[in-house]
Amino acid sequence: MSEARRNELLQLVSARGFVRVSDASDELGVSEVTIRADLTELESRGTVVRVHGGAMLPGAIREPSLESAREQQSLAKRAIGEHVAGLVRSGDSVFLDVGSTALAVANALVERRDLHDLVVVTNGLSIALALEAALPRFTVIVTGGTLRPLQHSLVNPYASQLIDSLRFDLAIIGCNGVDVHAGVTNVNLPETEVKRQVMRQSGRRVLIADGSKLGVTELGVVGPLSDFEMLITAGATAEAIASLRSAGLRVENA
Repeated sequence: MSEARRNELLQLVSARGFVRVSDASDELGVSEVTIRADLTELESRGTVVRVHGGAMLPGAIREPSLESAREQQSLAKRAIGEHVAGLVRSGDSVFLDVGSTALAVANALVERRDLHDLVVVTNGLSIALALEAALPRFTVIVTGGTLRPLQHSLVNPYASQLIDSLRFDLAIIGCNGVDVHAGVTNVNLPETEVKRQVMRQSGRRVLIADGSKLGVTELGVVGPLSDFEMLITAGATAEAIASLRSAGLRVENA
């Protein structure tokens, strides 16, 4: 019976790409503890990959490391970083997301010698280390949470406790995909959850994505285009920018 249930569970993951533990528990009529044990067994066989809250197919994970990602579209990311840094004012409270483009924003903020009394909250360890050079002009707060590899990010359950207790003037959000129909999406589901939570706590939401992300759709839904004040991009085609603008998104080309 256990093997039959695991086969059913694997079929659910295969059909949907991602299945939550809670959903699988309801559909298969067993406890969440049992589902987690089954997923652990399936992961040991290499047929699924466990992620926060559920599991997905191994081939669905296409997330590069921060170190490799920062080498891609590096000039575009630098231009985005400088453009976004120009939106920040002394005294602001800012959430700065994880990722190589966000790292370019962090470096550009450090170079803004006129900025002071800036509070930056981040769930990226690499982001926090880059901002350290601006102390004591900046106050840098790291969310805490469970450490993820590749992006060196901190995710729930503990990141949410700090985020829920704060209110940000500006949230600078990265992603893996921006599409007219699918909206803003991300490869990594635990990070997607943090992004959505931050957006609920923010007065302004600015999206950052280089041109390679435009027209792309990934698994985790961050939100519709209407959730964002604007997109800052660089290295994008005129057609991709025009398409997003026609959908009502303000796009600024860095």
